[in-house]
Amino acid sequence: MTITVTESAENYLAELLAKQEVEGIAVRMFVTQPGTPYAESCLAYCRPEEVIEDDEIMELSKFRVYIEKNSVPYLDEGLVDFAEDRMGGQLTIKAPNSKVPKVSDDSPIAEQINYILYADINPGLASHGGEVKLIEVVEEEDGNIAVLQFGGGCQGCSAVDMTLKDGVEKTLVERIAGLKGVRDVTDHTVTDNAYYK
Repeated sequence: MTITVTESAENYLAELLAKQEVEGIAVRMFVTQPGTPYAESCLAYCRPEEVIEDDEIMELSKFRVYIEKNSVPYLDEGLVDFAEDRMGGQLTIKAPNSKVPKVSDDSPIAEQINYILYADINPGLASHGGEVKLIEVVEEEDGNIAVLQFGGGCQGCSAVDMTLKDGVEKTLVERIAGLKGVRDVTDHTVTDNAYYK
């Protein structure tokens, strides 16, 4: 597992810890609702008595970070950064695998599809208020079909067929062995919140 804490973030967090005036205080890192679209990467103070036996430990030069065991795969490739600005600055945590942990070619096909949807496809659809999720994988004689559901601004959008065939299906079929296509279960006659009508 690799988590990068930039020098500016380490200095900022070290200052916050020093203000706590608690001997041995550290930082706890975890993901709430890991593996879901609602996953949030979090940092919190960790007093010595709050250390959990199976925490992963990351030693930085100025303090220690305790990582919640079940959050480890979701925090892989994470980045903690601090950018100064006129108002003081902003601490950011980026964990690209928090919504779906990183997968490999031998992971189950549903996990591979979900990883690509949440890591690559949904961030682009989010700019239109949309999202797509996997409902099921159907095995057919000549390959697997991913049954997808579009939601948010995608539902009822006139461009959804183009998005599905040219974007989503092309990306998934190119990147996942054994997947021959996708099918949409969403009813696009409901256009109440569609981005393009």
